[in-house]
Amino acid sequence: MSSTLIERLFKLQAHGTTIKTEVIAGLTTFAAMSYILVVNPGILGLSGMPPEGLITVTALAACLGTVLMALMTNYPIALAPGMGLNAFFAFTICMTREIPWEAALGIVFWNGILFLALTLTGVRTLIAEAIPASLKIGVQCGIGLFIAFIGLKNAGLVVASDATFVTIGDLSDPAVLLALAGILLTVILVKKRVTGGILISIILLTVVGTIIPNGDGMLTPTPDGVVGMPEPISDTWLAMDIWYPIEHFAATWDLIFALMFVNMFDTIGTLIGVSRRANLLDKNDKLPKIGAAMTADASASVVGAALGTSPVTSYVESAAGASAGGRTGLTAIVVGLCFLLALFLTPLMKVIPIMATTPALVMVGILMMDSIRHLDFDDVGAAATAVVALMAMPLTFSISEGIALGFITYVGVKLGTGKYKDISVITYLLAGVFVLRYVFGL
Repeated sequence: MSSTLIERLFKLQAHGTTIKTEVIAGLTTFAAMSYILVVNPGILGLSGMPPEGLITVTALAACLGTVLMALMTNYPIALAPGMGLNAFFAFTICMTREIPWEAALGIVFWNGILFLALTLTGVRTLIAEAIPASLKIGVQCGIGLFIAFIGLKNAGLVVASDATFVTIGDLSDPAVLLALAGILLTVILVKKRVTGGILISIILLTVVGTIIPNGDGMLTPTPDGVVGMPEPISDTWLAMDIWYPIEHFAATWDLIFALMFVNMFDTIGTLIGVSRRANLLDKNDKLPKIGAAMTADASASVVGAALGTSPVTSYVESAAGASAGGRTGLTAIVVGLCFLLALFLTPLMKVIPIMATTPALVMVGILMMDSIRHLDFDDVGAAATAVVALMAMPLTFSISEGIALGFITYVGVKLGTGKYKDISVITYLLAGVFVLRYVFGL
């Protein structure tokens, strides 16, 4: 691609950037978010999905979503299967509700279609403005706790207990100790602002795992090779059961809503945060092409469902590339190409042990707790709404239950204190529906 064509497509001069700067920014963003290539297949595999090809699915979904965002908006924002959304897919939809993974992909598909319809019609804005801020904070932080808890559980740092439900694991186990050391290492690397700190931690723990016994072999098995062809995705490509959510609407409507709710606010928050870092907001502190960006995000989820993954969403790690000077869609194009090239390292990625991915889950959970500082603890009602949603997610092992209980708490407190006028019609309706669901099992 010639420099003239690149300039015409991405308007580098108008954004005060160069090809070199955009390439460096793209590499920086990829380093910051590439852990998803390892973590997402591990989580989706717990849902019963065939493990073969999940790395390929993750990379293709990230590449296609990111390129779509670049071409539709010219923003330096990368997409990939979302953390939290993949946990919701595996643990809530497939494991707790016992819905087949093919049907779960159908739920993801309709989530994307609904998200796209709300964006194109402008209803998205009405919903976004109607949801109380305290609930948004509680949901984001609750998902963070949920993800971190899953990481600790997978590593054996917390285990089941008949007496106390959960308790601390066996810290004399070298593999568990490795995971604990990895968490500390990851926190240190992220605190020191080391680019790709999470990825570096995964690599180091994988290397150390080659000398830690695990049954008949080592924690990290010997790979079949360093470079190899990507695995086929024939097991998941178009495997989604798009009719299941329609035929079982009573059992799936809340799951579709929960996915849409989380996806919408996660996307809005990420877009605004990254765009502020890249100086893309206008004088009114608004993102000029937010409609196109949301459309790209929703479309990527539909494509992801067809490939065979949980919802695809914008990644806050894009801020790393923006901090490195990324200002246009060329940054995103570089990220997309990196995901494609990474596919040829599949033999190496397949031997990464689950212990090595634990620090990534815990660190993402910690970072998602950031918004708790915006919660007004002087307002007991707001604090109660957020804390109920926040605590319910890891304790019920369900994001949708946290959202439902958060809505009910908010409306209940407002009604009980005579502030019924503070409640939007949409919030009234949703809280009422959730109450009916619990009382009558709808």
